[in-house]
Parts: sequence; structure tokens; C-alpha cells
Amino acid sequence: MQYPSMRDELIEYLQGLSDKEYQIKYWVNLDCPEGVEDSFDLAVHFLFDDTSLSSNPEKTIGVFLKDEKEANSIKVLCDEINAILDKYGTKLPDKEYINCPEWNNVLKLAKIAYDTVTNDK
Repeated sequence: MQYPSMRDELIEYLQGLSDKEYQIKYWVNLDCPEGVEDSFDLAVHFLFDDTSLSSNPEKTIGVFLKDEKEANSIKVLCDEINAILDKYGTKLPDKEYINCPEWNNVLKLAKIAYDTVTNDK
């Protein structure tokens, strides 16, 4: 694993994306500890802009993903997030994203990806 810290960051984003109570507390109510910032936007930037996880997760195998199973679980999640962004745009407040009907799919797929990536952690 070339970048274990990126893997840790991915795991944190997956955990946040899989937990609606967390999202309400940290993303909507901004009830973060001092010096901590989290939002849906930060997760999107990590998955779509800072890494190739949304477009080519296989490219990150050996970098911070372990195998194709992990890559596939991330790709399915990114595809669902991308569908939501395509439908609703990229400018909504986090509260509106997490209350859209499709958000339950994000929660479910993020949990699957989280469980897949942390399976042997």
C-alpha cells in the first residue's frame, strides 16, 4: 500500500456517507469539534476530484485500495452519487441532498463499501 493515509481518509468518508445521523450532526448542524470540518462536498471532492475513484478506481489498487472488490464497491457508490448530482445539481445544501429520495441508496452503498474496505482492518 503506497498511501495508507489516503486509505484512512477514504474510510472516514465512507463512514460519514453511510451514517445519516452523523450527516445531520456534522454536515447539517455543523456540530463538529473545534478545528474539524466535514461535509458532503468534502467527500465528493475526495471521491471525484482528488482521486480517480469515481472514474477509474482500479487505478488506485495498490495505491490505497487493496483489490478489485474494493474498487467495485467504491465505483457503485460513486455512480449513485453522480446520478444524484446529475439530477439535482452540485449547489444544494447538504440537508437537501440527504433528504432526497435517492439518498437511502447512498447510505446503503456507502455501508457496503465501508464494510468491504474495512473487512480485515
